[in-house]
Amino acid sequence: MTVRVPAKVNLQLGVGPTRDDGYHDLVNVFHAVSLFDEVTAAHAGRLEVRVQAAPHSRVAVEGVPADDDNLAVRAARLVAARLDVEPHVALRIRKAIPVAGGMAGGSADAAAALVACARLWDDREQPVLARDDLMELGAELGSDVPFAVLGGTAVGVGRGERLTSALTRGTFHWVFATADGGLSTPAVYAECDRIREAAGEGAPRPSVSEELMTALATGDAKGLGAALTNDLQAAALSLRPSLGRVLGAGHDLGAAGAVVSGSGPTCAFLAETEEDAAGLAVALDATGVAAQVLRASGPVPGATVV
Repeated sequence: MTVRVPAKVNLQLGVGPTRDDGYHDLVNVFHAVSLFDEVTAAHAGRLEVRVQAAPHSRVAVEGVPADDDNLAVRAARLVAARLDVEPHVALRIRKAIPVAGGMAGGSADAAAALVACARLWDDREQPVLARDDLMELGAELGSDVPFAVLGGTAVGVGRGERLTSALTRGTFHWVFATADGGLSTPAVYAECDRIREAAGEGAPRPSVSEELMTALATGDAKGLGAALTNDLQAAALSLRPSLGRVLGAGHDLGAAGAVVSGSGPTCAFLAETEEDAAGLAVALDATGVAAQVLRASGPVPGATVV
């Protein structure tokens, strides 16, 4: 059973106060884009996992764990426990989503494993695990996993796991600039807290941007570019100052919008048209500020059996 799953970009990431459980209250507008990992699940005598770069992809997979630290492995165990079967499955993960790049590649693989294992083991006419059930399981693994199951464009609240699909008209065209080496998500959140504390600022209660939602609903790329926000961006720039040069290069080259994706270090640039995105990608690559430049469009569906 092979499942294709998309990367995400955060159109808005509003970070609120720390909760009693240690997480932050979030308003997270997720947008699924056409950079895909694939996870294949096959019957096996034990649980095993193999990770490789997708064909024609330059994703560095050497640091991706092949044990229970891999969210896809934990996803398989969750599905097996829910269906009361042994977690005997061989998972093959083919990655085109940047690793530790703020585009939820690990969460995407977990979502794909949830769907693949459920289909592999739950062969009844009326399966026990529907998509909503898999999203609920995904929330046990991480805040981004339910959205990777759902896809499209959605507003997430709480830790980001409580999702409502957002009306989106048309297709938006993106250019992504990746960096060598990742950024630790917990470290970026901690730096965000440190910066706020040093400035004497409390964490505001985040709310959804009306300008952003209007731009999505009307297909207004220029308006969407102007409305992109990420409360973690200052922290990512503090930990990786070179990202400032990347964002500046995209602005100078005419991007309609620029933002650090999630906790970084990937930078996302929105173009007004597909042709603009093609030109921006070539020009940005020529500057040498990024390890790799990738194009994608969105929104696209979530985890899908292929």
